[in-house]
Amino acid sequence: MKRRFWRIFRLLAFLSISVAGIAVILVSRGDSSLHVNMLIATALGVGFTMLLGTSLMTLVFLSAESGHDEAAAAPIDHEENE
Repeated sequence: MKRRFWRIFRLLAFLSISVAGIAVILVSRGDSSLHVNMLIATALGVGFTMLLGTSLMTLVFLSAESGHDEAAAAPIDHEENE
């Protein structure tokens, strides 16, 4: 499972870099008086946000697939039936 996560993570890192690059291009086309600091902040903000969101969703899907969620929910279901 760890190997599968890192394989998916590499693909999502590439996606995050691509989206951050597109965001920088769109921001730079909008205003000609931008500073380099603004472009760097845009790239880092969009890139890390995309990477964090996609990584957390990947962990949710892998966790649900492995069955850990069912084991954690079992005591709650048992208490509701009583």
